[in-house]
Amino acid sequence: MERKHMSALSIYQSLSGGTKPQVQAKSPPAKKTKRKENGIQPNKKPNKKKRMRALKSSMRLSSSEKEKSKAEKDCETHNGEGFESPALDALLTDLTKVNNSRDRANRLFQWLLHPVQDKSFFRDNWEKKPILIQRQNPDYYKGLFSTAEFDHILRNEDVQYAVNLDVTSYTNGKRETHNPPGRALPYTVWDFYESGCSLRMLNPQAFSSSVWQVLSILQEKFGSMVGANVYLTPAGTQGFAPHYDDIEAFILQLEGKKHWRVYNPRPHILMPLDYLQFMGVQNSEKEDPRRDKFIAHVEGLMKKLVSFAPADAAVDQKARDFLHDCLPPVLSAEEKASSVYGAPARWGDGEALDVTVQLKGQTQIRLVRAGAARLCGDGETVSLFYTTENSRVYRKEEPKSIEMKAEHIDAMEFLIHSYPKFVSVASLPCEKMEAKMSLAELLFEKGLIHTAEPLTAE
Repeated sequence: MERKHMSALSIYQSLSGGTKPQVQAKSPPAKKTKRKENGIQPNKKPNKKKRMRALKSSMRLSSSEKEKSKAEKDCETHNGEGFESPALDALLTDLTKVNNSRDRANRLFQWLLHPVQDKSFFRDNWEKKPILIQRQNPDYYKGLFSTAEFDHILRNEDVQYAVNLDVTSYTNGKRETHNPPGRALPYTVWDFYESGCSLRMLNPQAFSSSVWQVLSILQEKFGSMVGANVYLTPAGTQGFAPHYDDIEAFILQLEGKKHWRVYNPRPHILMPLDYLQFMGVQNSEKEDPRRDKFIAHVEGLMKKLVSFAPADAAVDQKARDFLHDCLPPVLSAEEKASSVYGAPARWGDGEALDVTVQLKGQTQIRLVRAGAARLCGDGETVSLFYTTENSRVYRKEEPKSIEMKAEHIDAMEFLIHSYPKFVSVASLPCEKMEAKMSLAELLFEKGLIHTAEPLTAE
């Protein structure tokens, strides 16, 4: 079908129509939680000297879907002696100066792998075999998370059992969960730990700004939600049974030491890591060899059914899920000052002051992040899904979207594809200046764009 001269609205309607929502398998019923009397598990506490051995604390970052087999295999090892890499706080500060959020994600991921190179990792290990990186540097991840920070969170934040924290044990081949109802307070949590239970924080990014920032940057590397769990396990104990996960996992040993047993992955085939950058309705008119390769792969998997498979619309369904999963972006001080978060509106002298911020035709704008917004169609309407109003807790809010007017669709595509360049409001491809201004004002109010220079009130 010839599409080069079709309107953007027509393309969305033709490619997205008739696509049914994906059907997800029902989750297995949750296991019954073993309740304790008065919130205290009457476990026999281990010997005091045994409890005083080094703590075992680790953080697992998760990305694209994957399963692991039961065939055990040794990991490839990299010692990494004699190299230097920046401390995390210095790196995150430097990354705020990187203009392109995808470049920012590449640099942070390379730091995570160092000294292994990004290209060799994806060639030799990604979805193929485990890899072990030993740096002989126990402070490499310093500043990401710590047991001391975990204790501070327990004392100052509303941490809820089962929502934010799980208490588990694995003894004599039996896994148990010991979550009492309500808030997790230090007195009870540390009593669990002293009794030999493992502590698992399910969403540390909701309480830790460092974890939030790291995960929000890395999600643009993988084109999928990047989440984290933090584990704290007493020495000589185990909190979970041997198992496999349907994700790619990066296990970071933050403190102490732990013996890990890693198994070989099950054979599987996934779509490309960067498929969101060249697939989907908003990319349907791009001339990109990766699109041809992607379509050819879909054809091979679906054989004759490919003629009836709206691949772009299916990718958009995944994209909507991804944007719903995403953490909101962490803005630098400069980005805040040039966005709606730095607008000068205030209360003074009994009235609202500096409320109206003036966007003009010559104002230079761009999206706050490459992956902060995406156009998707359902056959009748075109909507802009975005991440800037998401919660730091996984899917706490409903998906955020704006139904787009037909006059705004081409301009929105132009703005998305222009990133990381700033473009003037006047250059947006709308027929009327009024439409250009209304789109820019809408995006500014939602925190989706920022300006090259901070705006002032009228």
